[in-house]
Amino acid sequence: MFEFFSGLWSSSCSKERENFWLTISVSAILILWFCSNLRKSKKRIPPLPPGPRGLPVVGYLPFLDTELHKQFTELAGVYGPIYKLWLGKKLCVVVSSNSAAKEVLRDQDAIVGNRDPPVVAQIISYGVLDIAWSSLGPAWKKMRKIFAREMLSNSNLETLSSLRKQEVKKTVRNTYNNTGKPVDIGELAFLVSINTMTNMLWGSIHEGDDTHNDGKQFKKLMAGLMVLLGKPNISDFFPMLAALDLQGMQKQARKFVQSFDNFINPIIERGQKLVEANQGRTTAEKDKQRKDFLILLLELKEQHENTETSFSMNEIKSLLTDVVVGGSDTTSTVVEWVFAELMHNQEMMEKVHQELDEVVGLNNCVEEFHLPRLSYLDAVVKETLRLHPPLPLLVPRRPSQSCSIGGYTIPKGSAIFLNVYAIHRDPNLWDNPLEFRPERFLNEDSTTKFDYSGNNFQFFPFGSGRRICAGLPLAEKMLMYQLASLLHSFEWKLPNNTKLELSDKYGIVVKVLKPVVVIPTPRLSNLDMY
Repeated sequence: MFEFFSGLWSSSCSKERENFWLTISVSAILILWFCSNLRKSKKRIPPLPPGPRGLPVVGYLPFLDTELHKQFTELAGVYGPIYKLWLGKKLCVVVSSNSAAKEVLRDQDAIVGNRDPPVVAQIISYGVLDIAWSSLGPAWKKMRKIFAREMLSNSNLETLSSLRKQEVKKTVRNTYNNTGKPVDIGELAFLVSINTMTNMLWGSIHEGDDTHNDGKQFKKLMAGLMVLLGKPNISDFFPMLAALDLQGMQKQARKFVQSFDNFINPIIERGQKLVEANQGRTTAEKDKQRKDFLILLLELKEQHENTETSFSMNEIKSLLTDVVVGGSDTTSTVVEWVFAELMHNQEMMEKVHQELDEVVGLNNCVEEFHLPRLSYLDAVVKETLRLHPPLPLLVPRRPSQSCSIGGYTIPKGSAIFLNVYAIHRDPNLWDNPLEFRPERFLNEDSTTKFDYSGNNFQFFPFGSGRRICAGLPLAEKMLMYQLASLLHSFEWKLPNNTKLELSDKYGIVVKVLKPVVVIPTPRLSNLDMY
């Protein structure tokens, strides 16, 4: 009996030992498997980009008040072409190489195509209802499609060429009447642009009125807006403080919206009456009338049953704000930079004049059909945009989901800045990048073609991909036509004892630090052309 129980106990202990070692073995295998997969998963997830430690709460505003594009470029020299930067509670990723820009703008465009609108932009866009700041989606696609089809189609741009000519001619005539007097070229270019834009948007509604007054009112309004959009706002970097509006910027933005409403509402009311009057007319009668862009939008507003094309009133206002801001301030800023560079490089000014004399002639005024033949002036404009892109960091993007760029993880919701300023001055891409040399754009071939389409990530001053500047076709025509007309019609010189500075002033659009003031002298042989 003892032997039986002894054997039974021995057998039981043996099974317990087997179970013990089996448990230990299985546990060890599971632990090793888990650790192995943990290491593999860590390897599969790219790290965050490198970058400086987060800025202190009170230390970020002075940093942002400086020339941010230059600060970002200096940091790229320390941390590389892709790095992260904490601005308050916001994680920002700065991209400063053409290869990484290609990943953002082409390879990951669908993921990172959303915007990261600051609080001020959210207010002035009536709740992010515009093209510039809204996220990708049906509403954005609808607005972009209508804008491209109704305002920027080749036929419509051709139809409205007379309006552009009218405003440029008026400016040349006014400048001639003030021969010998100093001219603020940035202000002059702004008034040309703003008057052209308002004439295209609602000119027929204002027939009989002085649209020049529109320009003056809008200049004051838009100048304040540009300062507001370019100023750092603590609410954007510490969202929990937004309700306090410590800097009063939300209050200023609401004042802008109120001022814009006060200006545009009477125009909209007059436009609405025209739309209602047109409802009783035949198609032939309607076709004879000129239709401004605002009229087209108001007609679409009436299509309540079709959500794919109908517009709300706030969508109309936000879109008008986009067009006016994008079509005036940016264009006039580039005109001023071109003049600044040409005044600083007189031998290039002579080449521009020589080309204009050959293509246009001193007995003729510049017409839009001359523009494609002005290759040297085109090169001057491109070289200016290379050194002085109006939006050196473009408009910040925000990924809709985490993604990988340049071997780094870019978390969902972070702000992505594309440092066009750094890419345009990269010595690995450009020979003597700090030198103003338009000739570099005259030696293009099929592999190094530089245009504004955003397909060459060595040069993309207006962006690329889905979010490329919506008004680019119009901006390009207006910019070249203004420049060619002003440069062909006059000789320009600096006032006595004036020194030109090429420093810039940071904002959402980077302008010349001090206004470019020049004195015109007529150069056309027939003074009747003025």
